Amino acid sequence: MAPVFEAVLPGEQHPHSRFASGSALVLYLAGVKLLLHLLTAGRYGIFRDEMYYAACSQHLAWGYVDHPPMSVFIAWFARHVFGDSLLGLRLLPAIAGAALVWMAGQLAREMGGGRFAQALAALAVIPVPIYLILQHWLTMNAFEPLLWMVCLWCVLRAINRDDPRYWFWFGALTGIGLETKYSIAVLVLGVMVGILFSPERRFLKSRWLWSGMLVAAIFALPNFLWQLQHNFPFLELLHNIRMNHRDVVRGPVSFLLDQAAIMNPILFSLWAGGLPWLFFGRAGRRYRPLGWTYVLLLAAFIVFKGKNYYVVPIYPILFAAGAVGFERMTGRSLAWCRTAYVAIIVAVGALLLPIASPILSPENYIRYQRALHIEPPVAERQNNGPLPQYFADEFGWEEMVQQVARVYNSLSPEERPRTAIFCNGWGQAAAIDFFGPRYGLPRAISNHNNYWYWGPRDYTGEIVIVLGSDGSGDRRHFRSVEAAGRVEHPYSRRDEHFTIWLCRGLNQDLRAAWPAVKKFD
Repeated sequence: MAPVFEAVLPGEQHPHSRFASGSALVLYLAGVKLLLHLLTAGRYGIFRDEMYYAACSQHLAWGYVDHPPMSVFIAWFARHVFGDSLLGLRLLPAIAGAALVWMAGQLAREMGGGRFAQALAALAVIPVPIYLILQHWLTMNAFEPLLWMVCLWCVLRAINRDDPRYWFWFGALTGIGLETKYSIAVLVLGVMVGILFSPERRFLKSRWLWSGMLVAAIFALPNFLWQLQHNFPFLELLHNIRMNHRDVVRGPVSFLLDQAAIMNPILFSLWAGGLPWLFFGRAGRRYRPLGWTYVLLLAAFIVFKGKNYYVVPIYPILFAAGAVGFERMTGRSLAWCRTAYVAIIVAVGALLLPIASPILSPENYIRYQRALHIEPPVAERQNNGPLPQYFADEFGWEEMVQQVARVYNSLSPEERPRTAIFCNGWGQAAAIDFFGPRYGLPRAISNHNNYWYWGPRDYTGEIVIVLGSDGSGDRRHFRSVEAAGRVEHPYSRRDEHFTIWLCRGLNQDLRAAWPAVKKFD
């Protein structure tokens, strides 16, 4: 293995064939990442958020209560091109994951890294547990790290080539990022402050930078206008989440420990070593703005009590910096250090792979997790059952729909058209909309997040099948309430175990009551 990870110093003639070059090694590693996701795409079931994006894709708009529109547009495209199979829905996230591996290698190359540094930076992305989890599904989090890294690649290019035109593309990509997930605004702020603290502050006078920011604003404008038109429901959502204490708030030390855990502990030395190389390395100091970007991002999410995974899109740049620094520090005389570290990454990555990727059956996963005594850090307070939330939310949905269909089909043909299926959570509603057509169910209604905007349609409340309620509130509002079924699954979240209530005779017209039942959280 040692010759494969031999360094090529900057300016040195490349002694290897194109099939063993740094770019080729990075491409092979990207292929490994892609293959891993494709092979596990259909292992369990569909994830809660994926069904929600699928539901939103039937109501295309420039904004939604809890996310910008880009992921919904991607879901619409995937469903129309590839269908509703798990492989079809998850193909683009898998490609984004593979592209992130490629970008890590390109970032190392742009910072002067040779063949070893490029391959090490790319390799480091593959066994990161949080990336394995997030790039397994079609959600906005699958594309966010790739967008961030392409933005930072533009920053590196602008610095290395002293070419301000790359700032235009930085701005344009930022605009796309704002339509994908709002947290990219924190990245932009970090980059701007980092530039201000460095000799690269000359770029702040460039018309290319500010024209790029103008393009970003233009791209973000439709979503901003949607939020404005709807009185900024996203801010209302954030306020309600803060008030109900759903998210787990971590102190500074715990937040940092979470970073080491979710990024794979064996990689801590790589990304933590990349940070001082950016600040103090002789070759790395010119990229100091990126070091400041990470520090400011970390501080911002700690101060504003963000979830522990909000910082994870930034780490490939630290992998790249750490790989370049490690390559320069070791040299050929310490090639065994390189081989040993790569071997350890592969070994630990293989050990942790079943914790973050659905390669085991649920039963064997539970045994494996207990054997390793590993509890993944949590970001939200939930009753997940025997599986962590990211796996638990892939179980029980179709079984729930089957139980609802049994209740619905027990009604007379005259009653069914007047019967609403009301869900107290968007996950239940999205499952009804996703699986319901194959069981003859109408679309669900819900008061939760964006479903509230889609309204009660023509239902009056004469007959309502209620999901996700304890029944106490329903008894106050309906003439009769009876338990009609039970939803349970051994591997689903325990808060998705509930009684199905068949309610009749709402004490007011559902359409008139709808404005008061809104629930954003």
